[in-house]
Amino acid sequence: MLHADGPLIRCILEIENRTGWHRLRARLPTDLAGTPAVAGTAFGTVARPAVAMPAAAYPLETPVRTAPAHRFVAAASGPRGLALLVPGFFEYEWTPGGDLLLTLLRSVGELSRGNLPTRPGHAGWPTATPLAQCPGHSRIDLALAPVSQAELERGDVIPALWEDAFLPLRGFWLRDAVDVAVAPVDVALEGSGLVLSAVKPAQQGSPLVLRCYNATGRPAAGAWRFGDGVKSAHRVRADERESTALVLEGRGKVVRFTAQPHELVTILVT
Repeated sequence: MLHADGPLIRCILEIENRTGWHRLRARLPTDLAGTPAVAGTAFGTVARPAVAMPAAAYPLETPVRTAPAHRFVAAASGPRGLALLVPGFFEYEWTPGGDLLLTLLRSVGELSRGNLPTRPGHAGWPTATPLAQCPGHSRIDLALAPVSQAELERGDVIPALWEDAFLPLRGFWLRDAVDVAVAPVDVALEGSGLVLSAVKPAQQGSPLVLRCYNATGRPAAGAWRFGDGVKSAHRVRADERESTALVLEGRGKVVRFTAQPHELVTILVT
């Protein structure tokens, strides 16, 4: 699906699996051989080159060519690049020729096998797992987006594309709530490389928790902006302890901070 003026293509795959002991993958040629693939993690990214090792050189434990990713994996060189967006964790392979492979379905029939080329012996009890063969129907949602090397290095562009794909704005109906006045939330995060992580009530008291993280390997200057202004702002740890007061600007409408490389920043405001 391609929406008008949209930055990405949404894909829905309907799979009917009638066999076992196999792996089904989607291959996406990129013509970007020699560049690393950048995979999403919980609070940032990790760049991985293609694994090109002959199996004959490792008779006991063959190196694994696949790798895990969270939400996305992308590769880019100059103005050309491709980002694969997936709702959750997934397995991918980045080949020396520049092909991106996404594991769609993995059918296995035992909890452990003793004849894997990547590991000798069992890692668990060899119990039959017929439902792990993934029989029947499966639906897979994913999205594709063109990206540049500059957008990939910025850190916050691809997470924003992922949210557009899988966390869109949705309206809902509240029964018999005609007179309910919804409190406006006018809060905006600014800063290159900063990704919004959470906006939630504090664990204790009435403060509002604002959390973001620096998705890059360099310090990032950021700011929270408020439509109506706030009375106070304190920088705290992730457990909301050890607070340090921050300076408010513009009559409480701006609070600035600096996030170190890959740092998680939590601010309490009242």
